[in-house]
Amino acid sequence: MKYLNVNEIAKIWNVSERSVRNYCQQGRVIGAYQKGKSWYIPENSIKPVRKKRIAKKEYHLLEVLKLEKETSVKGGIYHKIQIDLTYNSNHMEGSCLTHDQTRYIYETNTIGINNEIINVDDIIETTNHFRCIDLIIDQAHYKLSEAFVKQLHFLLKNGTLDSKQVWFEVGNYKKMPNEVGGLPTISPENVDKEMKKLIKEYNKISKKTLEEIIEFHYRFEKIHPFQDGNGRVGRLIMFKECLRNGITPFIINDDLKLFYYRGLKEWRNEKGYMMDTCLTAQDQFKLVLDYFKIRYED
Repeated sequence: MKYLNVNEIAKIWNVSERSVRNYCQQGRVIGAYQKGKSWYIPENSIKPVRKKRIAKKEYHLLEVLKLEKETSVKGGIYHKIQIDLTYNSNHMEGSCLTHDQTRYIYETNTIGINNEIINVDDIIETTNHFRCIDLIIDQAHYKLSEAFVKQLHFLLKNGTLDSKQVWFEVGNYKKMPNEVGGLPTISPENVDKEMKKLIKEYNKISKKTLEEIIEFHYRFEKIHPFQDGNGRVGRLIMFKECLRNGITPFIINDDLKLFYYRGLKEWRNEKGYMMDTCLTAQDQFKLVLDYFKIRYED
């Protein structure tokens, strides 16, 4: 039998010499033997079939969040969302904690203070917000309900100074009239009816679009069902509903805050302001997903 060298076989098989050597070393070429550093291969050897690469599974955001939450992974997307969503949403409502302080509370369950006065409620609502994010991840696949909305509010405001006030209903709808941005909201006696109507109409939509999620958010903020905490609860619901409907979620940061408020105010007259703001925030969040190599729909 005639034997050929690696270079000759590589030309016949139309592969690299390295591939031929690898095939031989793996024992995949019948009759091939090595003498010194050289391989001798039967001239009638059949080229081995390339092994199919096992495709790396692509995970969606919700799958990753559940996994990282359950395994307490540090430095991942779950870790980042806890800090970024909590900081930005609380900051919009007047929290004086910095992003670094929010991170420190999350990572160490402590806070360092250097000659600085910090509102205790800011700290409590920060730790509470972390628990709210856990809740929206755990409940992401379930349809929206009044019980869930009230539970979010209870988690957010529990233990705060407001929760100790007789007139403040933690986890229940407001008792006293309130405003948002200087505009009137639904009166306390009508909140229960309006919330039931809003959630019922929203749940009739089987597969929600981003616009329909924002529409719900607008109507929720117009009702302003709780005495305080409506903005944060509303943004948490938007994040959850994006997860549930396979839509890339988003975080409204400081740069977009004023556009967000304008968008809510003008939603009935011009939806473009709010849509553009949310789409911009969504594009920013996609960069984060790209970094963590998490799949999303365009």
